[in-house]
Amino acid sequence: MTNLHRLSIRELSEGLQQGKFSSRELTQHYLKRIEKIDAQVKSYVTVTPELALSQADAADAAIKAGNATALAGIPLAHKDIFCTQGVRTSAGSKMLDNFISPYDATVVTKAKAAGLVTLGKVNMDEFAMGSTSESSYYGATKNPWNLDYVPGGSSGGSAAVVAADLAPFATGTDTGGSIRQPASFCGLTGLKPTYGRVSRFGIIAFASSLDQAGPMARSAEDCAYLMNVIAGHDAKDSTSVDKEVDDYVANLNATSVKGLRIGIPKQYFNVAGLAADVKARVEESLKKLEDMGAILVEVDLNMVEAYVPTYYLIAPAEASSNLSRYDGVRYGYRCENPVDLMDLYKRSRSEGFGEEVKRRILIGTYALSAGYYDAYYVKAQKVRRLIQQDFLKAFEQVDVIAAPSAPTTAYKIGANLSPTEMYLGDVYTLAVNLAGLPAINAPVGLDDHNLPVGLQLIGNYWSESQLLSIVHQYQQNTDFHTQRAAIAEENA
Repeated sequence: MTNLHRLSIRELSEGLQQGKFSSRELTQHYLKRIEKIDAQVKSYVTVTPELALSQADAADAAIKAGNATALAGIPLAHKDIFCTQGVRTSAGSKMLDNFISPYDATVVTKAKAAGLVTLGKVNMDEFAMGSTSESSYYGATKNPWNLDYVPGGSSGGSAAVVAADLAPFATGTDTGGSIRQPASFCGLTGLKPTYGRVSRFGIIAFASSLDQAGPMARSAEDCAYLMNVIAGHDAKDSTSVDKEVDDYVANLNATSVKGLRIGIPKQYFNVAGLAADVKARVEESLKKLEDMGAILVEVDLNMVEAYVPTYYLIAPAEASSNLSRYDGVRYGYRCENPVDLMDLYKRSRSEGFGEEVKRRILIGTYALSAGYYDAYYVKAQKVRRLIQQDFLKAFEQVDVIAAPSAPTTAYKIGANLSPTEMYLGDVYTLAVNLAGLPAINAPVGLDDHNLPVGLQLIGNYWSESQLLSIVHQYQQNTDFHTQRAAIAEENA
């Protein structure tokens, strides 16, 4: 039982149901690995051993009584942006370092109802703003493939925790690529669902019209299991869509790759800054899909140059509005010995927020200010509609659209990219959020420095089943998703 962390979600489920091992044994196995390895990776902000073991015991009792769900007893890590009752929920910020959530996010509630075991909360860029996980108040998480590199962001802790075999799967959120880019950097499968597919209730808001929760795991099959738990309508979230949810696991072989039309946007493969080895791995994966029967079709996406400026007006504007609640009065960080109310506001916010968050609040407040609102924010919303229409026009010709998930592999920790360089690194992911579409990252090999490369497949609305199915079949014919990071191999 020393290699429990090498088992897939299906194998873990079968092992628990058949009594090969108990949830308590499985949970203890992961807690020991966290104790042994995580000081190097720094993926967890809070580990919850007592909660985990009590949930494991409850799952074991349910399995013994014969009334357990398929996933009962399997451990899970939550991005520290999901409110978790009785557990610190920090969003990676000094501002919320002392915040113990009084309630559960809907995603957490659903995970508990399914009998999943909460190992803890994992690190992230502060308030989900960043692409490296270096902006966290708790310090940088490291990429398990090479500890000198970042795991991506903002869901960097979620990616690192799975890549280091410190949790079988994890929840993440994606506002402009924050599931797909770290999944790409850490060699994982990560799904950003259609906006409205997974409840946002209890997720600490960054940009409300863009945020969406999703699963991060080794394979499409593992992601499908978690999607079966977290997807669905929620009356507590006004943006949640009341639409029938697929059985994502049952549909893993429902989409035939044979005859599937995959759109290749020529503009995406001519982007300045696309690394040659990333381009090569992505093209090799498309050739593999073609060998499996897919048809590659060139499509035009003409709004590429508008993605970054549009996103970096809308997202900061919404962040400015959402983060105005952190004022030092109601909850969160409060400065010491304020002179008056204005001093309390100013110092609590300037001391409680990090540099990247302050930068985005200032940009957003400027874009929303009187005299600039029409020139910037309203115009960005109009361009957003054009970006959406650009995708819909492409989907008239093809079933899915292929792209790299990121123009490069992981950056070195401390590379000190300028904000512009960091923002341009999101060029392939931002438009999906602006349009509200689903997209998935699949690992497709390693670059010249032995770091993972990711292929992104973008689907039309509500096509999560199709995306999972395509990647699942690709993974039946390749082994990139089974490759392990060095730190996971050394501690196998």
